Amino acid sequence: MFNVEMYKGTREENYKLVKKQLQALLHDEKNQIANLSNASALLNQFLDRINWVGFYLMDSNGELVLGPFQGLPACVRIPLGKGVCGTSALKKETIRVEDVHQFPGHIACDAASRSEIVIPLLKDGELFGVLDIDSPEVNRFDELDQQKLEELAAVIVDHL
Repeated sequence: MFNVEMYKGTREENYKLVKKQLQALLHDEKNQIANLSNASALLNQFLDRINWVGFYLMDSNGELVLGPFQGLPACVRIPLGKGVCGTSALKKETIRVEDVHQFPGHIACDAASRSEIVIPLLKDGELFGVLDIDSPEVNRFDELDQQKLEELAAVIVDHL
């Protein structure tokens, strides 16, 4: 179903295509781990110039805990309000960081990461977790990426 060669249109067209693929991957599957695993794998194949993509999920202790991901091993637990992920989770809003070295309290799981975008996953108003994407390039993510990744996150939330 997935073919990197298919992504030869505009960025908007490519995001539209990956959204359709994501919907097809998640259709009729109820297992959250399977869905998050496939979502991280699809995003890893689709997004260029990234070095990590995955999920941190809220646990019963009110911390973010590492979920399915693609990339180097990562930090396992992140307290709310700490780092980009914890701040996004606490504020329940997307955070796009041009240069992680300029973000107060950045948690460096991969020293190669230079920019980051974190999208909270809200289900019925409650925080389920976050989608975290890192890049080795400064200022990798722009407004279009944010808008389209938020749309993809909404598709993922619909299948949790």
